[in-house]
Amino acid sequence: TEKNMEGYQGSVKAVMREKTRGTLSGIRGTLFNLISVKEQYQTAIETALGNAIQDIVTDTENDAKKAIRFLKDSNAGRATFLPVNAIKGRVLEEKGLENMFGFVSLAWELVQCDSEYTEIIKSLLGRIAVCEDLDCAVFIAKKYNYKFKIVTLDGQVINAGGSMTGGSKVSNSG
Repeated sequence: TEKNMEGYQGSVKAVMREKTRGTLSGIRGTLFNLISVKEQYQTAIETALGNAIQDIVTDTENDAKKAIRFLKDSNAGRATFLPVNAIKGRVLEEKGLENMFGFVSLAWELVQCDSEYTEIIKSLLGRIAVCEDLDCAVFIAKKYNYKFKIVTLDGQVINAGGSMTGGSKVSNSG
């Protein structure tokens, strides 16, 4: 399944095929293949990342430009690229957040990756809090005036601004 890239967008598969053929250089892989997450945090991190889990990490902006040109020229769809040399992450710095009941961590701190990918992880997850459950998340969101996104361990979301997303996970996803 992983070799056939089941579940990936066609555009991502196309770029990874070209990488394997050697026609695209500077392609490191999909974000999914470059990170690891402990089992108890996987649902929260998958939810927090959403489609970004399929983003393609490249060495440079030029490598990303070449891959985008390939997608455009071959009419193979769209993909998001994360150039290692260009991305700078920002981390949420709210006073007292770490002492709030039910707060687990900032999402980026729950991901293991090579140090060269830390800025990418911070850019995608550095401003997202992870909480134990929806009750804690609602309390924290109100306390901090809905300034940042909060994801629960079971994948419920309170977005910055206050909208909520949740329910059960579809069994054929992932």
